[in-house]
Amino acid sequence: MNSKIFNNIIAVAVAGTMAVASVSCIENDVPYERVQAGFTAITAEGETAAAVIDNENRTVTLTIGEAVNPAKVNIIDYKLTDGATLSADITGGIDLTDNYKVVVSLYQDYEWVIKADRTVERFFNVTGQVGSSVIDPEGKRVIVTVPAGINLTAVEITGVKLGPAEVTTMSPDLNNTVTDLSHPVEITVTYRDVNEVWTVYAQGGAGVSLDRIDAWTGVMWLYGSGLDGEDNGFEYRRQGSEEWIRVDEASVTHSGGEFSACVSPLEPVTTYEVRAYSGGAYTVPVAVTTESEMSLPNMGFDEWWQEDLNGKSLWQPWSEGGTSFWDTGNDGAATLASIGVGGNVTTPDTDTWDGGPGYSAKLETSYIVLKLAGGNIFAGEYVRTDGMDGVLNFGRPFTGRPTRLCGHWKYVCTEISASDSEREYLKGRPDTAIVYAALINKPEPVEIRTKPAVRQLFDRNADYVVAYGEVQSGESISEWTDFKLEFEYRRTDVVPTYIVIVCTASKYADYFTGGKGSTLWLDDFNLDWDYE
Repeated sequence: MNSKIFNNIIAVAVAGTMAVASVSCIENDVPYERVQAGFTAITAEGETAAAVIDNENRTVTLTIGEAVNPAKVNIIDYKLTDGATLSADITGGIDLTDNYKVVVSLYQDYEWVIKADRTVERFFNVTGQVGSSVIDPEGKRVIVTVPAGINLTAVEITGVKLGPAEVTTMSPDLNNTVTDLSHPVEITVTYRDVNEVWTVYAQGGAGVSLDRIDAWTGVMWLYGSGLDGEDNGFEYRRQGSEEWIRVDEASVTHSGGEFSACVSPLEPVTTYEVRAYSGGAYTVPVAVTTESEMSLPNMGFDEWWQEDLNGKSLWQPWSEGGTSFWDTGNDGAATLASIGVGGNVTTPDTDTWDGGPGYSAKLETSYIVLKLAGGNIFAGEYVRTDGMDGVLNFGRPFTGRPTRLCGHWKYVCTEISASDSEREYLKGRPDTAIVYAALINKPEPVEIRTKPAVRQLFDRNADYVVAYGEVQSGESISEWTDFKLEFEYRRTDVVPTYIVIVCTASKYADYFTGGKGSTLWLDDFNLDWDYE
């Protein structure tokens, strides 16, 4: 076989094995233009701001006014990368009630998402209210604060607008009425074919308000405002209980008159009532329901099957005929099967943490012909090999908000014996195993591309990362040991859309750097939902 062809095939397989760590590999010997195609400009009728074009995530966000029907947004004009084409003409009316997907093509196809961010003015005004009403479009809630001592059974409402300009009905229509707000009041807002049920809460107090509740599964995040210098805090109780539980002062964070707290542990799928207090004044209780727990497939790593590829057995971490959740770099290594070499860097092992039946995942760093490849497993999908580099999707659909990822691991740590030219200084030092996890909020998984011309790696500091955590070990762990990966949340009010989990026996394997024989075993992952 021609030696150049042989070496190129080797590079393809190594790229597949190493791509889980998001790295670059050998460049193609046959040059051709590689330009990531996309939108360079776009305008729509009724825009209230210029379109936001995100080339990294391949999204276009159109900010439209409330008078624009999101089901028929008129695209006036658009421009693409020179030479690129679009899968379908989008001029005229397109439906942006959900993400609108198109394909931009130039040498290869790129899927883009067009979405609408609709600005709707909403208000709920009453006579003598304290500050502005809190409008929560996502939770469909209104909280209005009135002075202490006001009669909540007869509140004068001066103006209500909870939907876009084309709202046809509000039932009941509370505009210019005197209404009993001593208990929550529901309003059905109808426009086009949309029906929304809003709940209005009124609270009285000397400037005290319950500004926001972010209810997770076993945790509630509470935010309030009161008088600076007063005794400010929160109380809560399970709905139906007579006794209020005061949140410990040590758990309340103060900043002037604003205060917040984390309440844990709570029961999943349970309704609680919450109120804020400042001095002797209390807000009207607000009811909120916690979320349910969620689990991930094959968290015990017991499900495996062997796929035959060119006469080679490729281990896959899911049941034959089943749906994959985890994937590995084995796909890339198996590319060498066509020339009689190749192997699995991630395999099942009967060595389990409790000695019981089943399997653990064994991730072993080894050489695939000429290059070092780190054993790995990740939540996502090995998509394809692009030239001589890997393309992966990091992340599986997930909307829960756990507090930590727990599991069992052990590790054989060897000295780093191979490296690229920039990491020669690491040779002779201990290898490092790493498990990291992230919760992200974006319309699709994170595409990892290792080709230098279009490189895109996972960035834990990206705006779409809701929470992140990691655990590492730079020394051997001879016996099965528990680990706890704590999620550090950047915001408490954002619901994730995907979970990312990446594990590898050699932290720097993406740079062909690590120790041959470094081996990481993983078993029985689980998610916790409250704070200890």
